[in-house]
Amino acid sequence: MSARWLDAELDGADVTPERRSKPKKKKLLGRRKLDDLTAADPENIADDTIRRLIDSGHITEIVAELKSGKEATAYVARGPRGPVLVKLYRELEARSFKNDAVYREGQVVLDERAARAMTGRSRKGLEMLQGMWVSAEYAHLWTLWRAGLNVPEPLVGPLPFDYDATVPAVLMRLIGTEDSVAPRLSDARLTPAEAQSAWQQSVQGLADLLRLGYAHGDYSTYNLLWWENTVIMIDFPQLTTRQNSNFSELLRRDAQSLATSFRKHGLQTDGETTLREVQRLARGKGPEPRIVLP
Repeated sequence: MSARWLDAELDGADVTPERRSKPKKKKLLGRRKLDDLTAADPENIADDTIRRLIDSGHITEIVAELKSGKEATAYVARGPRGPVLVKLYRELEARSFKNDAVYREGQVVLDERAARAMTGRSRKGLEMLQGMWVSAEYAHLWTLWRAGLNVPEPLVGPLPFDYDATVPAVLMRLIGTEDSVAPRLSDARLTPAEAQSAWQQSVQGLADLLRLGYAHGDYSTYNLLWWENTVIMIDFPQLTTRQNSNFSELLRRDAQSLATSFRKHGLQTDGETTLREVQRLARGKGPEPRIVLP
């Protein structure tokens, strides 16, 4: 999280939990209705975030809802550089998945007021956690994209100053086309040869993450896309590093989840065997880094 965003959020912030005797009622931003995100005249769009993304030139319009998950809903949009995927996060209080502490362990928040606000989960603290969650996905996407891994190209950044302005949305290049979006690997129908190729690519992807010092935290065919015989890794806000004391367990869980979810495609293996292969591959050479022009 950038210093600019943090200073703005902390200005006048109450870093203690709000009193239950005086709850401040407000409508939580959960799953947005598509009608609130579209209009013939952009000025009439009900959703503030989408109007801001259009006004800033990041997108021109929302086309369709793609998928709704535990933390966010993904939408297909049009932009100046082609099809865009807009991942619009719900407010923390409106998510079905709320306990992110296991992924954040080991992170250092230097500003004591911010740390207290987030620990106390005050209103400002929850807003900061939301900003960190969104900014983390951008930062991870840029790191992995530059390192040459098969991930969607982030469309805002690479400076935090730029992508802080899109919170609570993350914008990335759409995998597939507007009319034919890449399916999740869990939904793809594969031949035996394709399944074997997809498995090898998926294991290699987890190894590439490990080589960079990361565990995904939620790695399975549900967070892998299949497009033109290529596996694309997605969903990175919970990506964690070796500074997290849960790192080994999260990596082991990733390997187990991958092995379990691939049984649908006829591959029978176990988590420990998968983990050993991931660790072996991680000692090899990684992909060629991408050159990102300023």
